[in-house]
Amino acid sequence: MSKIQGQTIWLTGASSGIGLALAEALAAQGARLILTARSVDTLEALAERLPGEHRVFPIDLMDPEGAYAQGQALLESEQVDVLINNAGVSQRSLTLDTELQVYRDLMEINYFSVVALTKAVLPQMQSRGTGHIVTISSVAGKVGTKMRSGYAGAKFGVIGFMDCLRAETFSQGIKVTTICPGFVHTQVAHNALTGDGSKLNQPDPDNTGGISAEQCADEIIRAILRNRDEVIVGKGLSKLAPTLQRFFPGVVRKLVAKR
Repeated sequence: MSKIQGQTIWLTGASSGIGLALAEALAAQGARLILTARSVDTLEALAERLPGEHRVFPIDLMDPEGAYAQGQALLESEQVDVLINNAGVSQRSLTLDTELQVYRDLMEINYFSVVALTKAVLPQMQSRGTGHIVTISSVAGKVGTKMRSGYAGAKFGVIGFMDCLRAETFSQGIKVTTICPGFVHTQVAHNALTGDGSKLNQPDPDNTGGISAEQCADEIIRAILRNRDEVIVGKGLSKLAPTLQRFFPGVVRKLVAKR
C-alpha cells in the first residue's frame, strides 16, 4: 500500500491545470480527495468521473479570512492527512502598469490563502502527530523575471513561509514539502492577471513549451512519497535557473534582464 492509497488529501485549485492532473493521478492511486476551487459545477463533474468517493468543497481563496473559517468548519468532520496548497494565479504586467489592487489580489491567493488553510489544518495534524503540508510555489519564487513582480513576490514569500513552518514542525511528525514548478503547459498564462486585473487570455510561449501537467503531477506525487523538503520541477532553463541563481547570480540577473 502506498502512502497515497486510503489517504484523505485536501487539494486546492483542483479544477484545472496542475490541480486537475493531481486530482486524476491521486484518485487513480486510491486517495480520497477533498476538491477545492470556486466552481461548484466543475468540481462536482470532476468528482463524478474520478474513481472512488470524493468530497466537493468550494472556497473562494481570494478571501483568506473566509477560507480559514471554512477550513476550520471542514475539519470538524474531516481528518486531513495531506493538504496540497495548489491554487494560484500568475501575472503578466510591468510594475509601473500594475494597479496596487492587483498586487493585493496576487498576494491573497498565492500567499495568504496558503497561510490560512495551513493554519486551519495544522492543529489537527499536531494533535495526531502526523500529516503532510504541500505547497506549490514556483521557480518564479526563486528567480524573479520581468512582468511577474507581484506573482514572484508572493511565491518568494510562500517559500519563506514553508521554510519556517518546516523548522517549527520538525519534531512534531509533520512533513512540509515545497514544490517549485518551472514552465508547465497549462492555461496559467490565459488566466494570468494584467495590470488592471483583467485576464491575459492568450498563450505564453514559455508555458506552451513546458512539461505537461501530468508529468508535473507525477513529480509532485513522487516528492510527497519521498517526503522531500523542496523540489524543482520542469525542464531546460526553467529547471536550471534556481541552481544557476545560487552559483552564478550575476549571470542570471543579466540573462533575465535581456529577455
